[in-house]
Amino acid sequence: MQLSLSTPFAFATLRYSQVAIVMVPVLFCCFSLLLLFLQWHHPKDKRLPPGSMGWPYIGETLKLYTEDPNSFFSDRQKRFGDIFKTHILGCPCVMISSPEAARIVLVTRAHLFKPTYPTSKEKMIGPEALFFHQGPYHSRLKKLVQASFLPSAIRGSVSKIEQIVLRLLPTWKSNTINTLQEMKKYAFDVAMISAFGAKQDLEMDGIKHLYRCLEKGYNSMPLDLPGTPFHKAMKARKLLNETLRKLIQKRRESGRREGGLLGVLLGAKDQEKLNQLSDSQIADNIIGVIFAAHDTTASVLTWILKYLHDNQDLLEAVTREQELIRSKIVEANRGLTWEDTRSMPLTSRVIQETLRTASILSFTFREAVQDVEFEGYFIPKGWKVLPLFRSIHHCADFFPQPEKFDPSRFEVPPRPNTYMPFGNGVHSCPGSELAKLEMLILLHHLTTTYRWQTVGGEDGIQYGPFPVPKLGLPIRVNRRNKAAIS
Repeated sequence: MQLSLSTPFAFATLRYSQVAIVMVPVLFCCFSLLLLFLQWHHPKDKRLPPGSMGWPYIGETLKLYTEDPNSFFSDRQKRFGDIFKTHILGCPCVMISSPEAARIVLVTRAHLFKPTYPTSKEKMIGPEALFFHQGPYHSRLKKLVQASFLPSAIRGSVSKIEQIVLRLLPTWKSNTINTLQEMKKYAFDVAMISAFGAKQDLEMDGIKHLYRCLEKGYNSMPLDLPGTPFHKAMKARKLLNETLRKLIQKRRESGRREGGLLGVLLGAKDQEKLNQLSDSQIADNIIGVIFAAHDTTASVLTWILKYLHDNQDLLEAVTREQELIRSKIVEANRGLTWEDTRSMPLTSRVIQETLRTASILSFTFREAVQDVEFEGYFIPKGWKVLPLFRSIHHCADFFPQPEKFDPSRFEVPPRPNTYMPFGNGVHSCPGSELAKLEMLILLHHLTTTYRWQTVGGEDGIQYGPFPVPKLGLPIRVNRRNKAAIS
């Protein structure tokens, strides 16, 4: 039997539906405003920093990721001062752009501001990785990781890194390459050596493949649904964890540490309790170090090639510096040494200026662990605090003509707390010396043997998430005409 509605009832139902259609968005907005009120409510006698929180939920995230970050930060700094509030990535934030304030957050009162990452990122890298922690566990891990990247530890890696360069560069000759992708290959191979040592276990190819699957989903929306990049990445993360655990177990049983960070972590014991690190702690920190050593270094190297290409006189000066070292190497019939890399002052200044100008790490995230009185303002517990490295690096008070690429500015040390390409304080990057070493080795062989031209005429910057030249800087590489250098 077919049921039918009477006309009045149908009309009433229609009117009810229309009212519902209108009311749902209204109720949603009211609910959103209530959440925002609860989230941003603070005692009336305490003053939040000035600024704009943008739209509900969205905040100013779209503006941050669609505008030039220099403009985004400088516009708000001019309007509100060196400390201002905003709302990005779903979080209420306080941004700070003075060296003194950055030092307070990162160094002198660092215990009040814990490092923080989105939950999805912690899942991908691993919750036991040292840069998600404070306190004794972080201190213990930081010492172990630093021990793997001290000059005394990495000086023996020069010949291994040089071999990677000598295998890679000939594949570029007479070819058009995507600079960023090629630099990722290079940085990844160096990261693998630093993580696992020179010995290449059978598991290495599997680890490389799974990490690259993981990387593809790292910057995707965190939707753990079948078919999404995030879901595929999390599957790869699970398999990567299993593969690493097998490798860890094999090395434990053999009693051979085989070098690299893995060897250091396997041999680590708490001095008081003689506790070894667990397999999950070791695996998470290995993945964390590969992550930290990979994209950022590749992005910096891409910018170096861009800046040298655009400043040919500087490129020739760097080449002359490297040719002097090359002649000594050829005369002695040897490879590049640690001491050689310490005799590259101009090339080192090029790296320093690239780190400043490009500012790959635009800011870092911290979170207030309690209500904090800060520079005359109130920062509620749970709010994010972002020291703006990019703004400090591009401040004309510290670096005159900040948009100009000028390595000579580093002939004298910069003012304290104005140059922080690797962060500052207890959570600064422990692998900074290794990153600079691999850049110097590649630039030595690249500048003395090859030249490159950009392809396609594309200029500008893209973000993914680190700033890089558009399209990853496509270049055409050819062998250098040595007669061009007198």
